[in-house]
Amino acid sequence: MSSCDVNGYKDLSLKIKNKLGLEKSPVAIKLVLKEEDIPEEISKIDKNIRHCEMVQMAAQGSTFYATAEEQSCKGGAGAIGLMEPPEKVKSGEMYYSLGRFSSLGSAKRTVDAIPKIDPIMKAIIYAPLETAPFDPDVVVVICNPKQAMQLAQAMVYTLGGRFEADFAGIQSICGDAVAGPYTTKRPNITLGCNGSRKFAGIKSDDVIVGMNGENIGCVVNALEAL
Repeated sequence: MSSCDVNGYKDLSLKIKNKLGLEKSPVAIKLVLKEEDIPEEISKIDKNIRHCEMVQMAAQGSTFYATAEEQSCKGGAGAIGLMEPPEKVKSGEMYYSLGRFSSLGSAKRTVDAIPKIDPIMKAIIYAPLETAPFDPDVVVVICNPKQAMQLAQAMVYTLGGRFEADFAGIQSICGDAVAGPYTTKRPNITLGCNGSRKFAGIKSDDVIVGMNGENIGCVVNALEAL
């Protein structure tokens, strides 16, 4: 954990939940390059679902890991570094064919701007933050706009500045909330996407916050000071 540790992840998670009034747990996410880096006590998920659905499962108490094989949304699996994105996703063809863009060019420009993790990872581990047996690379919070505002205020509490949200309404919980904070070391707020709202139960009034796990303790300290 970082030098801003606040007495462990259980305590940290409880402080976030209590301060914000969260109904679900913050989700700890760990990307692993080698299979031997997966803690022995963590089992592989036994079904094929989307990354966004896995985040929801962890927010509700489940701990597990998944490889590319268990990720049913291959575009999402590509964003979080488990595989190369499918060609139809990389080219923008998939989103253009769905009527999401006026041209293949606008689809391709948008897809090119989505954060992606490289190199290819072996697996991704999901857990509620309070019981995570690992140091998270990213912490994801599913919350309402007021709670996201409070998190944004905490993130500028110490150094000031502005919170810059980066999203396009596609590949939200994979690209925006995990790959972005992982690669840039900067937090992000995203509004979900059609896939996460259809399959993962992201509600119409939910927003998603992704934060760098290395300084999550500092965010909690700032939350408590506000």
